[in-house]
Amino acid sequence: MTYLDPPGSDGRPAVPSPATVTGPEAATGIESATTTVPETTTAAGAAALARCVAVDPAKFAADHWGRNPLLSRAAELPNRNGFTDLFSPADADELLSRRGLRTPFLRVAKDGELVPAARYTGGGGAGAEIGDQVLDERVLQLYADGATLVLQGLHRIWPALVDLARDLSAVLAQPAQVNAYLTPAGSQGFATHYDTHDVFVLQVDGRKHWRIHPPVLPDPLERQPWGGRADEVSATAEGRPALDVVLAPGDALYLPRGWLHSAKAQQASSLHLTVGIRALTRYALVEELLALAAEEPRLRSGLPLGVDVTDSDAIEPELTETVEALRDWLLRADPAAVAARLRDRAWPASRPAPIRPLAQAAALAALTPDSRVAPRVGLRWQLTRTGDAGRVALRLFDRTITLPGTCEPALRAVLAGEVTRVSDLPGLDDDADRLVLTRRLLKEAVLTPA
Repeated sequence: MTYLDPPGSDGRPAVPSPATVTGPEAATGIESATTTVPETTTAAGAAALARCVAVDPAKFAADHWGRNPLLSRAAELPNRNGFTDLFSPADADELLSRRGLRTPFLRVAKDGELVPAARYTGGGGAGAEIGDQVLDERVLQLYADGATLVLQGLHRIWPALVDLARDLSAVLAQPAQVNAYLTPAGSQGFATHYDTHDVFVLQVDGRKHWRIHPPVLPDPLERQPWGGRADEVSATAEGRPALDVVLAPGDALYLPRGWLHSAKAQQASSLHLTVGIRALTRYALVEELLALAAEEPRLRSGLPLGVDVTDSDAIEPELTETVEALRDWLLRADPAAVAARLRDRAWPASRPAPIRPLAQAAALAALTPDSRVAPRVGLRWQLTRTGDAGRVALRLFDRTITLPGTCEPALRAVLAGEVTRVSDLPGLDDDADRLVLTRRLLKEAVLTPA
């Protein structure tokens, strides 16, 4: 493996150890909230991370996460067969030709510029007249002429990558996305640039030459893309790279956000996967604090009549008063309120595992006290008592379900994976009540057939 010396910066986010990954309740501040991550989910997350980095999670967290690139060669990674089990050139052909793929699941780039979608999309014929479907013959022409194909959002449409993204998201406690880049021999899809999220590059097929340079803007936010610093990026790219390497099949490369990079296919075509990790930043805390600050009367008060806000001398006393009011309010800020807003931002960014609606409906109809169920993999949840006495609220990533308080022991047990058989659910009087609760949870896609 190859990596750069740590710069000694601090205050970076840590990667949880796979042995200590926990659910979201640690950040909620709500006393009655509980959730757990089953051991199987933790093990799957650890295995997914091990496919991407050839160091143990603690070293990766301390020396690389958010800090420095890490090159891991195929011989150092656990799967010596590479990444073709996740996605292969044949899989890409399948998507591009037989799946009715639509924009924006495909982008095409040539000579550093995006090709207009109208050049490779159109209607799909009788019964499929939607006009933004990918046309395979046009894609062929562009690819044969040297264009790079970017298959986007594969964590939503390709099963093996759905699982990889979910498992990585679980172990890193951050949302993950997956794109694939198909580059013809000798071509380069994009000029030197940086991403505003961390990435794992997994080389699937062919060889690609990567040149990596230090950031011109450390830790850029999503609102700070590289285009606004194009001159700095170009100038830095002309200097000596921090890492100059050819990725071969099975190799992996971790790049923190902000690190400059360019990649060019070698003598043969190249296919690599880019797993993007969209981590929340401290600035996200600032944004949510400012949103909550609207509740402070001193910060809502108007400026004096007639003050010239363009005059620095005139605005100075008002700025001083505002800063003082903001500081006083920040010292009283409620962590639970901030966590609730961050939950509303973070939870929808990572979907739980897919369910099979028809199979789920059939299981619901055939449910008996001996049926076995399990929590939906990757589901994030929070159970709290409501203001209405005798009720509990099960908060999910997209909705809240209110249930009788007598269901609380059963809910906690089944969501924590402590019981799987319907008749074993605790705290309810009889199997009829257990079946009613289980049917509700199956219909809400909280549970799945075990």
